[in-house]
Amino acid sequence: MDEIAERAGVSKPVLYQHFDGKLELYLGLLETQSDLLINRLEAALASSDDNAERIAATVRAYFQFADAPDGAHRLLFETDLSSEPAVRDLLERPFRQCADAVAELIAQDTGMPFGSAQLLGVSLVGMAQACAQRWVSEGRQTPLEEAITLVSTVAWRGLGRFPLARAESGSD
Repeated sequence: MDEIAERAGVSKPVLYQHFDGKLELYLGLLETQSDLLINRLEAALASSDDNAERIAATVRAYFQFADAPDGAHRLLFETDLSSEPAVRDLLERPFRQCADAVAELIAQDTGMPFGSAQLLGVSLVGMAQACAQRWVSEGRQTPLEEAITLVSTVAWRGLGRFPLARAESGSD
């Protein structure tokens, strides 16, 4: 807490006025990063009516979040405190919300039951998150734009094969 107070430019008592201890401070940081990722993912999903573009935007949001120079993605993707219920809830929130939002779009577009669409939403979001995390941890060996294109192409080529219940342009 001394180091955190020093970096924040406040005294330790001021820090304790806002946070009771290390866990509360950590939860505050997690909540901030969780909200940031959720906002990016919601913007990505709302960025287009074309599903191929939505997928690319969502993959891009994960990669850009993971690529941020502050390394804050490690709070959500690489924590050792996931056994703590409050931490686990904050870690799962962006994944769950994005997977459910993707599932809603899939169900609307295909007429698929929500439970089935939810499996696809989890798989797409899981792939984007896991690939972005791995890309960073392995030293960004593939250029960012190429990595985004590779992952979004795999995702779209799989999802794009499900028949649409509504007309859509740019299906391939």
